[in-house]
Amino acid sequence: MTIISAEQIRYDRDHIWHPYSSMINPPPVYPIVSAQGVYLTMSGGQELIDGMASWWSTIHGYNHPALNATAHAQIDKMSHVMFGGITHEPAIELARKLVDLTPATLDKVFIADSGSVAVEVAIKMAIQYWHALDKPEKHKLVTIRNGYHGDTFGAMSVCDPINGMHEIFTAVLPKHHFADRPEIGFHQAWESSDIASLKSIIEQHHQELAALILEPIVQGAGGMRFYSPHYLKAARALCDEYDLLLIADEIATGFARTGEMFACQHAGIIPDIICLGKAITGGYMSLAATLTSTKIAESISAGGAGCFMHGPTFMGNPLACAIANTSLQLLNDSQWKPNMQRIEAALQSGLQPAAAFKGVAEVRCLGGIGVIELEQAVDSARIQKMFVEAGIWVRPFGKLVYIMPPYIMDNETLDRLTSGMIQVLHRYLKP
Repeated sequence: MTIISAEQIRYDRDHIWHPYSSMINPPPVYPIVSAQGVYLTMSGGQELIDGMASWWSTIHGYNHPALNATAHAQIDKMSHVMFGGITHEPAIELARKLVDLTPATLDKVFIADSGSVAVEVAIKMAIQYWHALDKPEKHKLVTIRNGYHGDTFGAMSVCDPINGMHEIFTAVLPKHHFADRPEIGFHQAWESSDIASLKSIIEQHHQELAALILEPIVQGAGGMRFYSPHYLKAARALCDEYDLLLIADEIATGFARTGEMFACQHAGIIPDIICLGKAITGGYMSLAATLTSTKIAESISAGGAGCFMHGPTFMGNPLACAIANTSLQLLNDSQWKPNMQRIEAALQSGLQPAAAFKGVAEVRCLGGIGVIELEQAVDSARIQKMFVEAGIWVRPFGKLVYIMPPYIMDNETLDRLTSGMIQVLHRYLKP
């Protein structure tokens, strides 16, 4: 059995900067030595049910035989080759799969290396598109509050300036327009007043607006909020009326997480640009893609630059593309829609008891996402330890205790996961 020593943990604490952590007083980290199916194995042998799917990505579970086989086969051919002036079968097949899976008209594929980069690419596409059409004044973006789009500078500039974790960079980020967040929930009756703020901004500033960027239906790290599909329909109509591009950031929501293959499909709309990532490789490798239409791609290509001005070193990585092809095939061949309905029902019934707890504001579920929102922010280190002791891996942030389990998790394990969450929260919230 692999053991991570106390000395190694001390070295980690002294030298490794984990996501959103302090090097002065870092939070505890839990040593994982292997993973199989929906379980993480800690140093020492304790198993944890993974409720996070490694931040939305490991949809088929860990150590999947088909994904492992693809990785082994591809690495024996080539793990990487530059994409400038070169192509290869994994990238070609991935583009084919993405074009076939995504809504019609999204038929040009830019294969990037992370979700944040996919957003950067989308923003640059929108701005370069209008520049190519001799409208350089259309260089600003509009988005909605409580959104989150990544940690690089372009992506940070369209994250919520207060709740988006990047407030200290406000002075150096490009200035864009922020509409009020949608307030009407996914299942609530629609009222057109909910989009009044966005409509007002677009009416006033459309001459300088290149695009509207948003997370369709589910706002992720900005609050795990589920909003009405009618909002998305109305936003699409506003973009059409006032000549804006619509960028759908589906990095977290894509590939069936919300119960549709892509969250835009809840509203029956097609974006002009779509950003994909996270689950695209089943959690095996970092990979992302930005898709757009022939019209936009050809307009950019006919502009003064004569090309699209972006090209990451690891763009089109063959190993990642090959694994993504197998991951997407596994998803496409599965009964993913009834499976997501099964998971949603299990999350709803399993988490609903928390609604009666004092200190809980709301319980909400959609597809493979389950959220318990508290009235106060959690003590992360304390509650994380309680979850680990209960044999489950759940990583809350702020007021949100949420899960998005791998799609292969069976009902019995889902019940153990949700009942463990309920038991921990009951103890944690006790006066």
